[in-house]
Amino acid sequence: MEKAGASPDAIRFTQELYAENHGEFGIMTGFQQEGPVAFAWITYPLRANTNYGLLLVNGQPRIVNVEDLKLLDVKAMKSSSQFQDLKAQFPKVDVWPGDRDGKTWPNSQTGPNGGIQFTVGYPLINGCHACARAGSAIFNWNFDAKGKFLGTTFEGMLDPSL
Repeated sequence: MEKAGASPDAIRFTQELYAENHGEFGIMTGFQQEGPVAFAWITYPLRANTNYGLLLVNGQPRIVNVEDLKLLDVKAMKSSSQFQDLKAQFPKVDVWPGDRDGKTWPNSQTGPNGGIQFTVGYPLINGCHACARAGSAIFNWNFDAKGKFLGTTFEGMLDPSL
């Protein structure tokens, strides 16, 4: 990266992301500041299915990966009547990482106590990456006024035609 003219900050970020992702190489290709936390689009050139990712950066922790499904409040989603109705139609339905295009920014809004929230959608797919799409699940990523990550909240679901 240095030979290609990357700044020391870009090199440090790429190294930090590499360590955070357990050896998966990614490059920041977009950035938008949103108060104490920023969006960072990442291009993963060595991935097979999707080459884009989205991070929330510069808060606490410094990198929060919105594709880390373990951070989603899936328990609230699965206990919702919306999800239970959907599961009757699509028995293997579950939430999957989003197909981020590297261009569409998530919505952000002021959260409780001066914090910030980022609204992100996730596909609901019936069993496998290529299987039927059953809709989308919407989650808010919540940060306090100083940028500390507080967790996610399930906001609802959208029909697959939307």
